Amino acid sequence: MIDSSLSSAGAKVVMAASCDENHPPEHIIDGSTKTFWMSTGMFPQEFIVRFAESTKMSSVTVDSYNVKRLKIEKNESQKVSHFEFAAEKEFEHTEGRLQSNVISLNGSSATHLRFIITSGYDLFVSVHRVTVQN
Repeated sequence: MIDSSLSSAGAKVVMAASCDENHPPEHIIDGSTKTFWMSTGMFPQEFIVRFAESTKMSSVTVDSYNVKRLKIEKNESQKVSHFEFAAEKEFEHTEGRLQSNVISLNGSSATHLRFIITSGYDLFVSVHRVTVQN
């Protein structure tokens, strides 16, 4: 699933901690880095992506701006009640350009991924694209 939109593969953003009507959470999975979801300030910020079926993933790539620390949790059931730790990464500050970070998931399978932005380099952060590599 490299460089394709998660939305065309049946994924959905089923929860986001904040929402700006001009930059909705659905932009995270539309495959474009020109559109984005923007937080409305304060941390942590989070969003959950649900896949159409359990999906095996070697890694995820997150294209973002001003994200400092990101934690990823996974869930293999249809219910969104219990998540387990999958990965955590501190992002480098890239003034004036997008951050692009590949985060290893070691071949994990998941129905849901929860992305928790625990801190940022500014009050507002944006996530432009999330892609999954099988």
